[in-house]
Amino acid sequence: MVRDPSREEAPPSVDTVLNALADDDARRIVSALSEPKTASDISEECDIPLSTTYRKLELLTEASLLSESTDIRRDGQHTTRYSVSFETVTVSIDEEDDEGDAREFDIEFTRPERTRDERLADLWSELREET
Repeated sequence: MVRDPSREEAPPSVDTVLNALADDDARRIVSALSEPKTASDISEECDIPLSTTYRKLELLTEASLLSESTDIRRDGQHTTRYSVSFETVTVSIDEEDDEGDAREFDIEFTRPERTRDERLADLWSELREET
């Protein structure tokens, strides 16, 4: 399934995002994604075993830090590419309310504008899901 954090209904938990960002390999992967890449490309560039790369990619996509897209090929061998899905991540703590309830952490993402190609890929994915 192709996941796009900009289309998710429920944001990830603070713990999910902070756990992903606390992982050294996951941070190396995010740093290496100056452009969309396959898991194999990421594994090779970051010198991380492919099985570990897939686990880290899952961690990062669940945290809404990466998005997945599928390159559709005529030969049927579709390829998944991963890209960074945020410009900034802000962690904040809210003020104590009038009733003295505990303060809570909050995560806020600033996301880049989607390109025409990304919007077209979204439509293609939706069409494939309906058929």
